[in-house]
Amino acid sequence: MKRAFTNLMLLDGSEHMTPRQGQAVLVDDDRIAAVLPEQDCSLEGFEVIDLGGQYLMPGLINLHVHIPAGGKPSKKPMDAKKSVKLATSNALTRKYIEYMYKSYCRTELLSGVTTFRSVGGIENYDTWIRDRIAAGKAVGPRILAGNMAVSVPGGHMAGSLAYEATTPAEAAAYVRKIAADKPDLIKLMVTGGVLDATVKGEPGVLKMEPALVKSACDEAHRLGFQVAAHVESPQGMRVALENGVDTIEHGAKPDAEIIRLFRETGAVHVATLSPALPYALFDPEVSHVSETERFNGEVVFRGIVDCAKQCLANDIPVGLGTDTGCPYVTHYDMWRELQYFHKCCGVPNSFALYTATKRNAEIAGIGDVTGSIQAGRCADFIVCARNPLEDLTVLRNLSMVVARGTVIRDPKIKKMPQVEAELDKFM
Repeated sequence: MKRAFTNLMLLDGSEHMTPRQGQAVLVDDDRIAAVLPEQDCSLEGFEVIDLGGQYLMPGLINLHVHIPAGGKPSKKPMDAKKSVKLATSNALTRKYIEYMYKSYCRTELLSGVTTFRSVGGIENYDTWIRDRIAAGKAVGPRILAGNMAVSVPGGHMAGSLAYEATTPAEAAAYVRKIAADKPDLIKLMVTGGVLDATVKGEPGVLKMEPALVKSACDEAHRLGFQVAAHVESPQGMRVALENGVDTIEHGAKPDAEIIRLFRETGAVHVATLSPALPYALFDPEVSHVSETERFNGEVVFRGIVDCAKQCLANDIPVGLGTDTGCPYVTHYDMWRELQYFHKCCGVPNSFALYTATKRNAEIAGIGDVTGSIQAGRCADFIVCARNPLEDLTVLRNLSMVVARGTVIRDPKIKKMPQVEAELDKFM
C-alpha cells in the first residue's frame, strides 16, 4: 500500500526540530519512502491522506514497560510472587495472561507508543507477544523484549518477574536461560525499590553483589545482549556501572565518581519519573502509602530528577520510560513522562519530544529503524491537532497513529477516571 500524508505540519524528531509546513510524507508499505515539498511530489498511485494542517511526528518510544500490569491503584500492596504463581498455575489462568498482554499492548499503541522495551515480565510472554505482533497476529507496538529479569533472594521482584540467583555462576546460568527464548535485552535487579525498603531514608538498598552483576553482564555481553539494571541508590549505580551494566533504569543522586563512570563506560540513564511521583507527591489518603514509603518515594523521585539533570549537564544520554505497571502508571500515559521531564528537569518541550523519539530509538539501538521522520525509516508516527512544541498535553488525545505503515484513525482508549483526576493535579 502506498500512502501520501499531505497538508501537515512536520516535526521530524531531531533535537532542534521546528514545524515544517508544506511537506508530504510518502509511505510505501511499512517504510517512509520520501519526505518532500508537496509541490515536488507526484502522488500518482498513492492514497492521499489530507491531515488538514495537523502535526505529524514520530511515534513515542517508551524504554521501560512491565507489560502484565495496568497501573490500577489499590489500597493494599500486591503480593507479586503469589499473583504470578496463581496466574501461571493452569491453562485457564494462562489464557488470561495472554488476553492481558494483548490488551495492554493494544492500549500502548493506541496511546501513540509505537515502540517499547519490556524490562521484566512473566516467564517468556514478552517475547511471545512481541512475535505475535511482528507476525500480524496481535495489535501492538514494536517490542524490544526482556522476559524475566535476574534478581537475588529477597531482591526486587524476586520470584515473580525475576529469577533468584545466589552465586555468580547461577546468575550467568539464568542469563543463558533467558537468552534461550531470544529476547532483545537482559534485565538485572541490582537494588531494591521503594516498596522493598524497610527503613525510612534507605530506598534502593544494594541487593545484588558486584560479583553477581559482573557475571551476569559478562555472560549477557558474550551472548550479544545489552544489560538494563533496576537501580535506585548511589551505591547501586556505582556497582552497576563498575560491573558492566549498559543502562541505569530509574537512577539516584550521582556524585562525581558516578558521572565519571557513566562517561568511561558509555552507559546511559533511563529516567522514569512517573512511578515515584504518586509516592512522593500524592496525599497519603489517596496513595494509601505509609509515611516510610512516602518519604522513600520522595528520595527516589528527587534522585531520578537529579540524576537526569546531572547526566544532561555532562553530555551523558538520558532516555525516558514510564515504568508502566506501578500504581498510577498506565499503558496510555507516556505523554505524562514527557511533561514531567519538561517540568521537573527543565528541558524544553522540543528536547522532551526528541528524547521520547529519536534519542530513545538510538539508546535502544534502533535509531536506523525508527524514531525520526526521514526516508528509509519505518512508518511509525502519530498525528495531533495542535503543536506539542507549545503544549505537550496535546499528546493525550491523538487523531491518528501509524505503526509500521498501518493506519489507525481516531484511536480510542478506555481510561481510569480516578487515575486521570489525581495525575492531572500535577500537570
